[in-house]
Amino acid sequence: MKLSVAALSLLALVGSSTAQYFSAGWTPGQKQQPQEPEVATFVPVPEEKATTAAQPKAAPFSFSNLFDINKLLTSEPAVAIFNRMGINITEKVQAALDHKIWDERVELITDDNYKELIVDEPLTEQQEKDRVWILVISVTSAKQDGVSKFLDEVFDSAFNQTQLAGDLPNVKWGRIDYLNVTHITTKWGIWQAPYLVVLQDRGKTLRFYRPYQLRLKDDALREFLAAEGWKVTPPWSTAYSPGGSREFIMEFFAVWMTKLYNLAVVVPRWLLVLVSGSLASVIIGLLHKPAKKPATPLAVQPQPKVKSQSAVAASSKPAAASSSTASAIASGSGQASVLTDSERESSAPPTKRTSARQRKTKK
Repeated sequence: MKLSVAALSLLALVGSSTAQYFSAGWTPGQKQQPQEPEVATFVPVPEEKATTAAQPKAAPFSFSNLFDINKLLTSEPAVAIFNRMGINITEKVQAALDHKIWDERVELITDDNYKELIVDEPLTEQQEKDRVWILVISVTSAKQDGVSKFLDEVFDSAFNQTQLAGDLPNVKWGRIDYLNVTHITTKWGIWQAPYLVVLQDRGKTLRFYRPYQLRLKDDALREFLAAEGWKVTPPWSTAYSPGGSREFIMEFFAVWMTKLYNLAVVVPRWLLVLVSGSLASVIIGLLHKPAKKPATPLAVQPQPKVKSQSAVAASSKPAAASSSTASAIASGSGQASVLTDSERESSAPPTKRTSARQRKTKK
């Protein structure tokens, strides 16, 4: 009885199930369906690739990194020393590094990207004619020139207003850090900063302006660009300018100055100042060194001749005579010194009197 009840319940479960759990099987004439390839859900990563992906890429070694002042101040011994004095040197260094001295939206032009951004800029023929670059050559990174800092502020303010207004589509803004750029400034013959440069024709037409030649106001600079006031100034056109007959001299000079700069920049600035100062003091000391006096030859003294006995005897006789006369004179002078004034007057010879007629005849 129990067995029949179990069989009935099993049949009820089978009847209530749907047909999707059962396959109809293969029928004659049916095409065989291709089997889908199995996709692996886990692909093991090789050990070498996994280790290289986990480790960050190391920075290339540089000799200047050994003397980098920021790394020296943030090293463990320096941090421990400053912590004892109650100074968080790591925070101070990071705050100095994060300090922005100018608007970073302005394109920073360097020796490496000048050709890519300006010379080889993809432009149509009409865009090339209308393209104007306004560049500021700044020394604000040295934190020593107040005029350069003020010019940077005016330049950034004019750039910001132009971005908001969108009224100068053909003008592009750029900045050149004079302390970190060598090839461009040397080729242009710029030996001091700050400067404003209006550049056209992919760097072939250049106009240079000192700060005192323009009104240093953001609206004045925008008006100068909108009215194309730079057209009043003639471009730089000499034998050494771009396209001149002696341009190759400036190019050659700029290339070698850049190579020297790349060698000098490896040495930290503080160490370069220390070495150059020591070398300059040595050179100045050598230049101001007194001249050596010429050595005078020693005079050769003649050796005394040996005299014979007869010559010695002959020379002794006049010496004795001279000594006797000298003693006599001394004794006479001693007696004369004993005389009084009255005796001297009486012993003096009488003076000869002359008449007036005799004196006249003498005259």
